Amino acid sequence: QVQLVESGGGLVQAGGSLRLSCAASGSIFSINLMGWYRQAPGKQRELVATISNGGSTNYADSVKGRFTISRGNAENTVYLQMNSLKPEDTAVYYCKAIVVPATARGLFQYWGQGTQVTVSS
Repeated sequence: QVQLVESGGGLVQAGGSLRLSCAASGSIFSINLMGWYRQAPGKQRELVATISNGGSTNYADSVKGRFTISRGNAENTVYLQMNSLKPEDTAVYYCKAIVVPATARGLFQYWGQGTQVTVSS
């Protein structure tokens, strides 16, 4: 089994910054991709940013230039640096990983439990 644990959410004023962290643990052979998604009340979950094991990144247009995704020195960690936050960034942020487990063949998708980010105006 694989677990993803997020941290770093909270309440911040518009224009402020937060840094989210996500650590994957468990029976992992390799991680192909890690990413962040978010879901605001009444809306569908949407992509924020992803990073591949090769370092390629992908961002939603709404966060380009403000958010930066990166992998930690420990391969199983991912960060999301969020700057110039806006009230519309308010959402629950979820970490996702595409994993090759150590004990099974194929790719499996795992989600974290989510962390709340609230941006006040």
